[in-house]
Amino acid sequence: MSSTEELLKRLGVSIDAETLRLALTHRSYAYENGGIPTNERLEFLGDSILGFSVTDSLYRDNPGLPEGDLAKRRSAVVSTRALAGIGRELGIGEYIYLGQGERLTDGKNKASILADTMEALIGATYLSNDIETARQLVMRLVGPLLLDAAALGAGTDWKTSIQELAASRQLGSVQYAVNGSGPDHARTFVAELLIGGTSYGNGSGHSKKEAEQEAAADAWRTLTAQDKTAQDSAAAGPASA
Repeated sequence: MSSTEELLKRLGVSIDAETLRLALTHRSYAYENGGIPTNERLEFLGDSILGFSVTDSLYRDNPGLPEGDLAKRRSAVVSTRALAGIGRELGIGEYIYLGQGERLTDGKNKASILADTMEALIGATYLSNDIETARQLVMRLVGPLLLDAAALGAGTDWKTSIQELAASRQLGSVQYAVNGSGPDHARTFVAELLIGGTSYGNGSGHSKKEAEQEAAADAWRTLTAQDKTAQDSAAAGPASA
């Protein structure tokens, strides 16, 4: 376990030691240590603060945007995928208290665990400080995503986006092969996305839906990367003799 002082430095906030430890305590660790409190209540609190802060920012900064578009943008930046990406950039996986099973299955890199812990840290920031400090943390974390066209585009719903992309290219039907493993309290699902029988993406999560969304995001990145490669080749023109 790395020093939490470094984590707080990365977050740019102060959180008292007891609350910080609680925010970093995953349920798998709690089960293996006599049922101690988990970070799930803090996650619940942080989720509300995150949603409100992003909604407030979107409403104030986009006076002409209709409700439906505001909702899509909010969904994109508070998604498991988005929060997990932030968590990976901050390296919070190294600080999370995980049970042995999760450690053995690389739980510190799982999108759902990272996203839940990010929400718990937001809740912990509020409890140790005030709502304005927590709001400022949220905006430092997700502010850049609000300006990211890719995150606000296909990222609103990866499964729908990949379905539309596959149809536009006539690649064939989209199918998901999903397998689950582990105990009920720490169930993990792995999904593979197949288009026309060809594998394009993989994902994992603590629900089938989450695993499928991650697989769809992976496939979308694969297909759009192919687009960019083709466009770059076309722009370069034929190789000179």
